[in-house]
Amino acid sequence: MVKCPRCGYENSSDAVYCDNCAYLLTDTQGKRINNTKRKNSWDIGIARKIVIVLGIIIIALLLFSLVYNNTQPSHNETLNVITDDGSAHKTASYPYVAVIDYEGSWYAEMGNPNYLVKESGYGPKKFTLDCAAWDRVAIDAQKEDWSEGEFKVQLLRNGEVVAENSTTNVTGRIVINYNY
Repeated sequence: MVKCPRCGYENSSDAVYCDNCAYLLTDTQGKRINNTKRKNSWDIGIARKIVIVLGIIIIALLLFSLVYNNTQPSHNETLNVITDDGSAHKTASYPYVAVIDYEGSWYAEMGNPNYLVKESGYGPKKFTLDCAAWDRVAIDAQKEDWSEGEFKVQLLRNGEVVAENSTTNVTGRIVINYNY
């Protein structure tokens, strides 16, 4: 019996080719070829093969993740977040001031028409509006105590009055829309 070095099949002793896989068992002169099994370069167990393949996949995923994370903008860049430590606030950088002159209780919304700041109070007050770059400023103010006193609102830009309105109506409401 001759064992095939390729598939391990037991052939008859006079066989020239393996009956199972047709592997040549003799050379051209009829001499029997060494029937020892060839050494395979991947002669390692299947478990080690699986570990190597998984290791390569994990390394590839880690490299992809590293490259992806380093090429993406930060969360703050994506949201277009502007941070302020409070050191840059100067009066000149915020030229708008709202002045409410009333000796009673009032409520007002002031600022850019798309971003109004809500304030309420009693008596006269001044508010510096954080809207230096805006080309529109709105003020919507109203008496809350239903008094007959004069309710006056002014909008100042760089110290000059650019818009003002007043009322003595008991349900006094004042609206100022200023376009620069």
